[in-house]
Amino acid sequence: MNNFESVIQALFQKKTKSAAFTIFDSIQQFEKEPTYDLTGDQMGEYDTICKLNASFFIKLMGPDHPDYEKAEGFLNKMITYPEWKETAKFYLSGADAVCCEINDVCQEDQEFLKSLKQLRQYLSERKNAVKKENLVEMIHSVFFPEATGIQNAKQERIEELRNRRTITISELNNNPITEPARQILFTSNVLLTVPSASTPIEDLPFSDSLKKELKKTAEETQSYWYDHPIQIGVEPKKNEILYGLRELDQTIEFERVRGNVPDNKTGNMTGEGKLAVVLSVSVTHKGLQKIAGQYLKEELIRTGGLNNIDVYLFTEADTQRIINEVLIPFWTDCMDRDSAREFLSVFGVDGEYGRHYSFLKAIAAFWQICIYPKVKATFKIDLDQVFPQKELVEESGSSAFEHLMTPLWGAKGTDCHGCPVELGLIAGALVNEKDISKSLFTPDVNFPHGELSPDEYIFFNALPQALSTEAEMMTTYQAGPLDGKKTCIQRVHVTGGTNGILVDALRCYRPFTPSFIGRAEDQAYIMSVMLNHSAAPAYVHKDGLIMRHDKEAFAQEAIKNAYIGKLIGDYIRILNYSAYAKALAGTITKLKDKLDPFTGGFISKIPLTVVYLRFALKAASFFISGNKRQGFDFTRGDPSPLKQQYEKERLEWDIYYDILAALEEALNKKEPFACDLQRRAAEIVRQCRY
Repeated sequence: MNNFESVIQALFQKKTKSAAFTIFDSIQQFEKEPTYDLTGDQMGEYDTICKLNASFFIKLMGPDHPDYEKAEGFLNKMITYPEWKETAKFYLSGADAVCCEINDVCQEDQEFLKSLKQLRQYLSERKNAVKKENLVEMIHSVFFPEATGIQNAKQERIEELRNRRTITISELNNNPITEPARQILFTSNVLLTVPSASTPIEDLPFSDSLKKELKKTAEETQSYWYDHPIQIGVEPKKNEILYGLRELDQTIEFERVRGNVPDNKTGNMTGEGKLAVVLSVSVTHKGLQKIAGQYLKEELIRTGGLNNIDVYLFTEADTQRIINEVLIPFWTDCMDRDSAREFLSVFGVDGEYGRHYSFLKAIAAFWQICIYPKVKATFKIDLDQVFPQKELVEESGSSAFEHLMTPLWGAKGTDCHGCPVELGLIAGALVNEKDISKSLFTPDVNFPHGELSPDEYIFFNALPQALSTEAEMMTTYQAGPLDGKKTCIQRVHVTGGTNGILVDALRCYRPFTPSFIGRAEDQAYIMSVMLNHSAAPAYVHKDGLIMRHDKEAFAQEAIKNAYIGKLIGDYIRILNYSAYAKALAGTITKLKDKLDPFTGGFISKIPLTVVYLRFALKAASFFISGNKRQGFDFTRGDPSPLKQQYEKERLEWDIYYDILAALEEALNKKEPFACDLQRRAAEIVRQCRY
């Protein structure tokens, strides 16, 4: 602890002539004279939070610091105030948790202890403070080692990461996707909430019946919270659902003209020559489950409808009908088991993002068995992303559908260690709307420049994210070492949209994102199966499969409103990913080696320490800039992922796929009860079509 306390003192010391470097002056914030309200006997909210936050840093500096007793005394005093009790306890318990974690890790990991000692020694030598780049590297070596060695060797690190991700292909898929409109079930998620409090429901351009139900729903207690849900009643040009569906509709028209979509009515799973698109609708208020379909239908009619796609909208209520009217009856009557109701709770769309993400993959297996047997894959898009077909053809030589016909999707091979890999998943890339005029192949995340913010000394994920974006997403296959025929890249870093999985791989490996994952659910998906199979399932990188990201072009207000929620979610991600990796492998090392640098950067040896320091530093930076409101809102959050939850959900997903496999076998034998359930499934799906 002497090493750690000395490091904290050096990084957050008082600014003086003798202090050559400090990330920020916590002593100045602690000593700041308080302002008082009109009664003159209470500290203002802003000053209280600021001083509580600074006290946390001083407590980490240890008993030898001259202000230690004052800081600890202030935290204990604030526990006696009802309005500050929870916040003061948060900082006190956090300081204790950080100290325990550092002690434990130093005892178990001699390399970490060595790095901590080296940082202490480095910070103690005044001459080192002027070597800013070296100083940053030394700090990162303890708190965020994934960022070390990148800044001054970008190209070398890009090549090194590509080599680690290279797959030597032994067998291309001899039965690839040939008719995307028939063989791929496209999916996306919608986050829906009630109208803004400032929007009179009676003035909205909807039917009286919809407005009546909407008024009742708006009075309900909110059940779920999301970063940036779509408010019913938002103007069409700011409505992500309408935007994404219209753009996808135009994408299909482009493919039809190009000859990639059949014109005949029997050439598609909808029976009308249209693309089937499944939307999961996650709602903030349970009453929205009842009216989500009517809302979407009225909005589509009001804005001109869709010509080339059929939308199937699934709320939590609809997923429960699939469970109760199809899966459970077959489980109990034909598989001679007790009720499966409690074992299928993972199949749904409300709650943390991991839940709807898993549903949007798993629904493809249900679709293949109960609705349309020719479905071979599912592909997820985000509705703020579009296929820039003109640029795709001009710069990559292929349209979106033509990229999806690649025999790389489903190929087999070996990774850089000689281990077998099955490329049953596929991932594309993104280009920002503002950058596409430069080139389709413009990274959507660039290497950061300029001064680091205080919290980036502790966690600088922008740097490995940029490296991973360049090395994985921007790879193009040409004549040479990476030709896309004998060799290709496997992807670890994927985005929430522009990815898919073959149904055969889905049913074989059964990947899922645990429902406690609320951030980066896309990257957590593959973690569930990375270590459990002789031939590991993996994402193949398809060069040129790029979608244009238009979020900033039409939803800037939503981005702004989601800022604090995304920050908190980012911190919870470190805790969840670190605990999840340990739950899967017993130690973080096995998975981390595969996932570094970007995804693995959220798997930390010292997750509590990193999260608390990031949290407190971000709050401090708000106070420094005078942003009182954000500084106050920032002090909320309480994550708690459990290993038991993962094991429970693994069992539940296994039961789901076991039921589908048995149902498929019964249908092949034309057993009457199975056929009745299939007809029931088709009716449920028909009722979800809008």
